[in-house]
Amino acid sequence: MKSKASAPGKVILFGEHFVVYGVKAILCAINKRINVTAEKSQERKISIKSSIGNLALEPNKSISEIDSPLKPFYYLANKMIQNQNNGIKIIVESEIPLGVGLGSSSACCVAGAAAISRLFGKISKEEILKLAIEAEKTIFENTSGADCTVCTYGGIMEFDKESGFNKIKSKPNFHLVIANSNIEHSTKSVVARVREFKEKNETQFATLCNYESELVREVLGLLKENNVKELGEKVIQNQEYLETIGISNDRLREMIQIGLNKSFGAKITGAGGGGCIFALTDESNLDQTIMQFKEKNYECFSVKIDFKGLDTF
Repeated sequence: MKSKASAPGKVILFGEHFVVYGVKAILCAINKRINVTAEKSQERKISIKSSIGNLALEPNKSISEIDSPLKPFYYLANKMIQNQNNGIKIIVESEIPLGVGLGSSSACCVAGAAAISRLFGKISKEEILKLAIEAEKTIFENTSGADCTVCTYGGIMEFDKESGFNKIKSKPNFHLVIANSNIEHSTKSVVARVREFKEKNETQFATLCNYESELVREVLGLLKENNVKELGEKVIQNQEYLETIGISNDRLREMIQIGLNKSFGAKITGAGGGGCIFALTDESNLDQTIMQFKEKNYECFSVKIDFKGLDTF
């Protein structure tokens, strides 16, 4: 018996970094997916195959001893085969670039939790999400769980540290053109840089948090109206705040400028320092925006909001 599951990636639309300090962030699932296939095997071994490498280990290894980006899958499989005599084979297929802030790790954890757990019986989305967050903590110890949540339920959600997540009912019809800087970055070091900025500029940072909170409040109204042009203005405004806290660089600024030529607005998504930016478009300027990036030889692709979330089959 094979069990298959698929989960979408994600983009942070507004609020990255500020969310660490109590401001709401707005995230959305995107229609690029991780697909995971799991099946029981006679051999008492956990075997994982993926485009970023393979892993094959006996059960009951210490997670801290495993140096592999595939260890969330090992964690999930090992948890499920306790008191069992079989092993598990797992195949991971990805449509999402890895390590660029588009939620590939979270989508892996969600799809992995669903595919592996369903070999042993049906469980609810809530239980799958709980398992996925446990698995994600093997690679990101302090994860908020926000990424796994949006990858599980799809659509758009608001998230803050105090209240957790709240799914937004609006279904706006816009496209995002994602462009990849191909600059490797460490989320941990960028977060530390922002913390340093805050400590040196307490008053300015508090003002920026207030501005961002107001911006997010206005964005929630614009999403209901599907007002893409005004959303674009908020995207530009949010990017100015991200510039101020020091997470941009010359390459990202160049990409944002390219995006602004034809789109409604462009900004960094995720940690910054590298990774991706997005440009907000609709049908009227989607193709022109993609062409702008391709003419400058930037890797790019378009996405829409994924309203389905986790899918099992």
